[in-house]
Amino acid sequence: MRKPSRARRIATRALLYTVLVVVTIVTLYPIVQIFGISLRPADQLYSTSLRIVPEDATLEAYRQVIFEKDFFTWLRNSALVAITTAILGVTLASTAGYAFSRFRFKGKKQGLVVILLTQMFPATMLLLPLYVLMNRIGLVDTLLGIIIAYTATTLPFCIWTMKGYYDTIPRDLEEAAVIDGTTQLGAFLRVTLPLSAPALVITGLFSFMAGWSEFIVARVIINKQGLYTLPLGLESLSSTFQTEWANYAAGSVIVCIPVVVLFLLLSRFLISGLTLGGVTGRRDRFPTYRRDDISVRLQTFPA
Repeated sequence: MRKPSRARRIATRALLYTVLVVVTIVTLYPIVQIFGISLRPADQLYSTSLRIVPEDATLEAYRQVIFEKDFFTWLRNSALVAITTAILGVTLASTAGYAFSRFRFKGKKQGLVVILLTQMFPATMLLLPLYVLMNRIGLVDTLLGIIIAYTATTLPFCIWTMKGYYDTIPRDLEEAAVIDGTTQLGAFLRVTLPLSAPALVITGLFSFMAGWSEFIVARVIINKQGLYTLPLGLESLSSTFQTEWANYAAGSVIVCIPVVVLFLLLSRFLISGLTLGGVTGRRDRFPTYRRDDISVRLQTFPA
């Protein structure tokens, strides 16, 4: 096969880099604009200028959002909802995914198909039945109601993620642990679960983001201002006659910070979790574990 010429390879690489640079600029420009709007002084709130750094830039909007609004109430509610949703999502998805991966039972394939089908419908289709259900069981205007709603909507994706990752872990490791004297539950908790750290991180982060940034379901279920989460609180800054654009932009920037920090802290797990979770039959990833290795691992992870 004839190799492409040097000039053609350089042209192809230059075109590829150009496309990447354009896509990066298009992606980052709205974020930079939001940051620029958050720096506008009060007399430029309705300016149509596209300057990244406005004249007389100030951090006054950040001070107003943090100290003059109910920001800490919104932050507390969002943190409670997001962290609880992440814990429930990881707990339920890790056990359900393990059951679908390791055990044979009647209705297993049908159950997986039904779980997959639930992801094919947009969340807005579920709003009416979700509200009726929450109203009947008395969970409207409660944080518990939106925690249950977020957990239910994120759980199918999380179960498939965990199930796919468990499939890549050899059963031999658990069998060796059982031979060494532990139970099936002990083998799961002390061998399989620690090896599933990348998938657990993906599941936890996805559930956290669903509870942190979701707006539509929270808008339907929550009406009390004392229960507002961060998206609802930011939406309350807009009204029919006036919108506090600088405060709105400042709040948006603040809301993004925890998610960005989580991505940076968990990036090592995210890369391996996103790529390995969809591969099955890769037993060569754990080629060196033998019974002796399991004995060491059981001592490393106490019950």
